[in-house]
Amino acid sequence: MEPRKFFSLLLGVTLALTPINGAYDKERDALLKGTFPQDFIWSSATAAYQIEGAWNVSDKGPSVWDTLAHQGRVYNQDTGDVACDSYHKYPEDVALMKQMGLKYYRFSISWPRIFPTGEQQDGVNQDGVRYYNALINELIANDIQPMVTLFHWDLPQVLQDRYGGFLNNHTNTTVIHDLFGDYARFLYQNYGDRVKYWITFNEPWITAWLGYGIGNFAPQHNEPAEGQYKAAHNIILSHAKAYHIYDDEFRAAQGGQVGITLNCDWGTPKTPADADAALRYVQFFLGWFAHPIYKNGDYPEVMKTTMARKAQEEGRTTSRLPEFTPEQKLSISGTGDFFGLNHYTTVEVTDACCTPIENPNYDTDKDVGTGHAPDWPRAASSWLYVVPWGIRNLLGFIKEEYGDPEIYVTENGRSDHDQDPAIMMDMERICYYMMYTNEVMKASNMDNVKVKAYTAWSLLDNFEWLSGYSERFGLHYVDFNDPTRTRYPKASSVFFKQLVRNNGYPEGSEFTKYVENMWYFCHNTTEAEVNGYTGGASQISSLFSLFLAIPMMIAYSLIA
Repeated sequence: MEPRKFFSLLLGVTLALTPINGAYDKERDALLKGTFPQDFIWSSATAAYQIEGAWNVSDKGPSVWDTLAHQGRVYNQDTGDVACDSYHKYPEDVALMKQMGLKYYRFSISWPRIFPTGEQQDGVNQDGVRYYNALINELIANDIQPMVTLFHWDLPQVLQDRYGGFLNNHTNTTVIHDLFGDYARFLYQNYGDRVKYWITFNEPWITAWLGYGIGNFAPQHNEPAEGQYKAAHNIILSHAKAYHIYDDEFRAAQGGQVGITLNCDWGTPKTPADADAALRYVQFFLGWFAHPIYKNGDYPEVMKTTMARKAQEEGRTTSRLPEFTPEQKLSISGTGDFFGLNHYTTVEVTDACCTPIENPNYDTDKDVGTGHAPDWPRAASSWLYVVPWGIRNLLGFIKEEYGDPEIYVTENGRSDHDQDPAIMMDMERICYYMMYTNEVMKASNMDNVKVKAYTAWSLLDNFEWLSGYSERFGLHYVDFNDPTRTRYPKASSVFFKQLVRNNGYPEGSEFTKYVENMWYFCHNTTEAEVNGYTGGASQISSLFSLFLAIPMMIAYSLIA
């Protein structure tokens, strides 16, 4: 289906069901009972810089995030120097996964822990090679399949200094692509006999825009008019390089899969007049990377035409959006065995076209405004609003726009504040996982989307980038004041264990009965209603059922 028609269809359905975005609707938001396919993948995820610590152990080189954190630019001057200390405590982390019944684990490998400078010719850190071998072997010994991300933002600082990182400022214009290819080849050679799922890049949108555009994330390059487009261009080419290396040299013997993980907030039009703007928002966000890789090797047409118009308005002879050569387009197209998706939230989109901007940047290039409906609850993260139906719409869009690919949800989760006493009965996270996984199941079972995996972010509380340790996404609480970094299971880990065990919400199961008790509460209760019981007798009943369900679920977990 043509994408604009798909957006119009979604808009019509949304407006028919509810007068405003996000309002509870009994039909749209009803609990779907049933299960996922038998081969469905349940996973949790982490990233190297966020959990490993051991930032300078052995010959590991510094990453751009080591540099940023050591400059004191993170909240409370937090760093990832120790983090969860998973470099030393990985057997304990694997044991937590085993206890939850998980069969897959998504983690990333730190490039500077393998090649300290980012270049193989400068030397290999054998201790880093040993560490990831030990982690992978521990997972396999516990019947847990590794899903490995090659790059989760921790670029070797030396590559940034020598070549401008993904800006690729070098007389040899392919240097960063070749260096990433060397790194990928080394990982395939050393771990590909056991790793069957490879993700080249995690959320390149973040690296490009926050890292090389506005520069508040590492590597702190501030060039908001063009930096993000240059970096994205080179990331896409580097991804294609790594894909073809696997395809040409390793696939026949190892039989694995290679993809990329893209993040996207669903953009829903605020009014019918904003439908085109919502599509433009999604294409500038997701399509920026997905269109070249999963469609035709080139950027979305709406990006190209919009940026061409911007160039005229700005008096430029060429667009700020780079162009791929015909050979590059052929090399990029089709370089994804699966479609990795990180999704957390939804925004309301309004049209803001087409006033010329004095200081152009990626945000203004889209010609849209974004906001949030007043009834959307917000998590601890300022950007994370809980809008479960957004993930179903996004999955449906990917199915229609990119040829019905196999989709792996590689991150989804909710943050709490770090506070004393700690939030261990994390009801809001339970509600989030319950509602979002049910929407994923609707996409799978009702919309025939090929959703193959769901990954909870995160296994552990961890270093949350610029927020440091002030926000917690974990299924397990980590005491960062304890030198031993003790882990404690939260109530959400018990809920997720039962979700995995039931493979969804089977009709008649005790687990589904617990979920039914919580369902209306999770969708409708505001903090004021919880504290003041303003919802009446039925609300009190739902609230009581929620708190009754958790100890019952814990007891069930211990018995089952």
